[in-house]
Amino acid sequence: MDCPSEEQMIRMKLADLTTIKSLDFDIPNRQLTVFHVDNYDLIFKQLDNLKLDTSLILSVSEDTHTEPTDNTAPERKLLWQVLAINFFFFVLELATGFISNSMGLVADSLDMLADSIVYGLALFAVGGTLTIKKKIAKSAGYLQVVLAMVGFIEVIRRFVGIEPVPAFQTMILISIFALIGNGLCLYLLQKSKSMEAHMQASMIFTSNDVIVNLGVIVAGVLVYLTNSKYPDLIVGTIVFFIVGQGALKILKLSK
Repeated sequence: MDCPSEEQMIRMKLADLTTIKSLDFDIPNRQLTVFHVDNYDLIFKQLDNLKLDTSLILSVSEDTHTEPTDNTAPERKLLWQVLAINFFFFVLELATGFISNSMGLVADSLDMLADSIVYGLALFAVGGTLTIKKKIAKSAGYLQVVLAMVGFIEVIRRFVGIEPVPAFQTMILISIFALIGNGLCLYLLQKSKSMEAHMQASMIFTSNDVIVNLGVIVAGVLVYLTNSKYPDLIVGTIVFFIVGQGALKILKLSK
């Protein structure tokens, strides 16, 4: 349970159980507290279907249970802000990636698109129906799979074909802007000091994106030093693989 998509899978898998009163996620420690009535056998059965290596830590009886405070308005505003930033850089990196002939930038743009999808799903976690969420997850997942497959095919074509060396200046400059964008998202998420699970998970997701941005910058430097297309293609392949994995996780949300 270390990314937004896994949290969403758990929420959606348990959404139909009327015995559950609330869920409290602890993302960093990979723990979930379930407040429920009756026994927990059905809850475990649902979680086991996700194959997340679920185990029981503790089961205690609570005489009282307080529902979490409604804080949806600030969360919605923050999620819309980070979604807008990620979608902007998706468009920017996609366009400049094709212009500069950089598959690293194109792949990173799809990673930004994946982030936008996850933030969109997080908005529905704040409030929304299960049916709508599943439909969005299914459509988004298939879109990501198609884009990742097209990206892999293009990378293979460029590996075996004769292609111009990517414009390393554009790679480095745009990746620095994207790094600043992800840094801003991370700042906004941390500034909110929200302990909600989907907000904590979004911070982890954005932190990982910073690493991807740095990878593209390093690839740009290596393109400059070697005057070769291969550093860009290698980084592009790695990021496309990450995008593909994210797509498969998103598709699990729709089941």
